[in-house]
Amino acid sequence: MPGFEIFGDEERKEVNEVLETGVLFRYGFDQVRNNHWKARTFEKELAEKIGSGYCHLCSSGTAALSIALAACGVGAGDEVIVPPFTFVATIEGVMAAGAVPVFADIDETLCLDPESLEKALTPRTKAVLVVHMCGSMALIDHISDFCEKKGLILMEDACQALGGSFHGKFLGTFGKVGCFSFDAVKTVTCGEGGCIVTDDPKIYEIADAYADHGHDHVGSDRGAEGHMIMGLNFRISELNAAVGLAQLRKLDRMLEIQRAHKTRLKEALRQIPGLLFRKIPDEKGDSATFLSFLLPKASLAAKASGELSAAGVDGCFYWYDNNWHYIRQWDHIRGVKSAAPLPLTLFETRPDYQNLNLAQSDGIMGRTISMLIKLSWNSEEIAQRIDRMTAVLRPYFYRC
Repeated sequence: MPGFEIFGDEERKEVNEVLETGVLFRYGFDQVRNNHWKARTFEKELAEKIGSGYCHLCSSGTAALSIALAACGVGAGDEVIVPPFTFVATIEGVMAAGAVPVFADIDETLCLDPESLEKALTPRTKAVLVVHMCGSMALIDHISDFCEKKGLILMEDACQALGGSFHGKFLGTFGKVGCFSFDAVKTVTCGEGGCIVTDDPKIYEIADAYADHGHDHVGSDRGAEGHMIMGLNFRISELNAAVGLAQLRKLDRMLEIQRAHKTRLKEALRQIPGLLFRKIPDEKGDSATFLSFLLPKASLAAKASGELSAAGVDGCFYWYDNNWHYIRQWDHIRGVKSAAPLPLTLFETRPDYQNLNLAQSDGIMGRTISMLIKLSWNSEEIAQRIDRMTAVLRPYFYRC
């Protein structure tokens, strides 16, 4: 991770095929595109790869979230249980739908704690939006059981976890709908792109139309297509889809590299007595995009993060102070600051975001550092990284 580290002739070939036709639009122009359908092919290959009935490729992971919420009928006044640790787009998508995010704690998986869901439940709860953060999975089996028991829609934000799985089933395929991102720094990148996956033909039909102004995509004459619903423009271009298609075909190799790098690093760091790692419910299913570890106290984690950076260990994130991935710094969300007025129901029913009690999440995130696993590292670079990390981290456990 990220996929741009291994751009090559495969991406150039797919892009050139699009440029040679002059057709950048994903729909129509059948006679001149020389049978090159990059978005359509991407959708087919991804659905087959992860065992999903349907896939719709769109312009971003954020767009995928908006499409998924619309297709599941989540709207004004509905409450959606969400984690406080995620990229902020998860929360923006819920609010943009006119729905109300209700925060529940995370656990040591760095994802929603199944035990925290009951406390977040109200008569207005319609869905649980679980986020598989940093390449690994939530306790998705327990969360799925909870949703089934309570009659809630289970939605998965797997934007950071493409290729991850739980007991052989791919992340993103447990719920009614799953969302993925293919932005510039994801394992598979389109530059900008995303998709939704589902086994429900009706959800797919709505999503396919909603992402293209409500077009029903029946027949080959775009001008004669019907408008089954109102929609917006969340289309991806054939150029972006072409890059992503080449990248998707490299996914297995990417996962193999990431997992090998992470295993080597993790085994070395296990030699530091007392260093704890993020809980991963199924180690075999980890997509291995990040290595996350916990220090004994938040003050030590903050200090160690700075020292790792100073020692030349790049790609380490202290999420607790991060502006985009943890609620502690989301003043614009906590204050509901929007460029356009949000539906009145949001203001009438929303929780008091300024005074949330997420002590469990704070306790975990304050102690956590996550390190990005790169595809481009060679063996010598990994060895050097191990030496530097050990030199920085080991003294913290002697002090404790």
